[in-house]
Amino acid sequence: MAGGAWYSPGRNGLPTEQRLSRWGNSSMIAEFKQDGVAMRPPENPIWNGGTVAESGAGTNSSAAPRRAEKTVRSTVRAYAISTLLVGVALGLTIPVRDLLPYPFLYLFFAAVMASAWIGGTLVGLYSVLVSGLVVAYYIIPPFDRFWMTATDAAYFGVFVVCVLVASWVSSAKKETEEALTQARDELEYRVSERTAELQKSNEELRKSIEEHRKAQQELLKTQAELAHLSRVFTMGELTTSIAHEVNQPLTAVVTQGHACEEWLSSDPPDLAEARESARRIIQDGTRAGRILGRIRSLVKKEAPERGWLDMNDVIEELIVFLRGEALSQRIALRTDLAADLPKVRGDRVQLQQVVLNLIMNSMDAMRGLNGANRTAREIWIRTKRDEAGIQVTVEDCGIGLSSEIAEKVFQPFFTTKEQGVGMGLSISRTIVESHAGHIWATPGVERGAIFQFTIPIES
Repeated sequence: MAGGAWYSPGRNGLPTEQRLSRWGNSSMIAEFKQDGVAMRPPENPIWNGGTVAESGAGTNSSAAPRRAEKTVRSTVRAYAISTLLVGVALGLTIPVRDLLPYPFLYLFFAAVMASAWIGGTLVGLYSVLVSGLVVAYYIIPPFDRFWMTATDAAYFGVFVVCVLVASWVSSAKKETEEALTQARDELEYRVSERTAELQKSNEELRKSIEEHRKAQQELLKTQAELAHLSRVFTMGELTTSIAHEVNQPLTAVVTQGHACEEWLSSDPPDLAEARESARRIIQDGTRAGRILGRIRSLVKKEAPERGWLDMNDVIEELIVFLRGEALSQRIALRTDLAADLPKVRGDRVQLQQVVLNLIMNSMDAMRGLNGANRTAREIWIRTKRDEAGIQVTVEDCGIGLSSEIAEKVFQPFFTTKEQGVGMGLSISRTIVESHAGHIWATPGVERGAIFQFTIPIES
């Protein structure tokens, strides 16, 4: 666990103190980590009554005498317990030695196995030696002397072999259990250590994802600001054309207002003509309001809002702004809009900006025409439906572009214009790709360039 000590309760939920007592003189090794302290068993545990194993590198030399003292005390205690167990077996066997035809030796088996389990192999062999001497002197007749018949000697020999086997089995089982306990503790330690590493990696990954998300949000915000700035600059270039489009309905409103005043001043007043003039005033005023509303939607800075829209309507609204600019450059804007196009889901202002950038780019490409090339100055805007969705094509008769330039023209800050900044087409690509679409450019058949983009219906 982070910020604390890692330990595992072990088998049967034993607490740490009992876990440590099972290891005899061995002690858990504390490893200090960045997030806490990890407790693990030593590589070579010390059994009760066994030899002292080396602790490995990094052992504190001042603790060596203390460990040696504990080892001696534990060894003496194991031999004392073994002696006590053999004494108890002798004390319980002597009262029944005269009652049974054969010596009763089962309690000595139990004493030897318990000694080997508690103290290990050496303590078990010690228990076998003491039990053999006690049985030979006190249990096998004649009692209280080291002498026996051939039959009793064979019986005693079998007893010695059996207790040796019992001691070996008991100590081997204890050693196996100790080894399994050590392996389990080391595995638990490694699992806890790996878990801490994974938690740390997961936290770092989460922070990285959060930083990436914030960076992506900042990038989108920057792209939106650049797109807004590009729209403002483009609308600034179209100031004359926009003023002409707004001036037309306003001039009509003034003219119809004077006409309405004349009709009402006549004697008698011509109410029908006055009513018609008022209707035309309303119509032209509404038209001027719509133009101003479109200008405001293109210039104002707000978050993108997607809805269902008709690409033909998007293009026709732009033609209103661009018509005056095209006439001033003697360029004909021609449209070939497919009927009954399905609506696409997108942001109207952003998609208008894409079409606006492409048309303005075509106009700039046709400014360099001179001589005979000035006879055909047309820009075609076409729409159609294909497998990818709605395809919009802007084709001009300008100076054209090579295949090499067509691959680079959508890169940021790449431009072939003397006063260009190379952001219009790059912003257009960003907008189209944000709508899950695709934009590309190809050289014209004879001259000029063809710019195309597709918007999926379910973008």
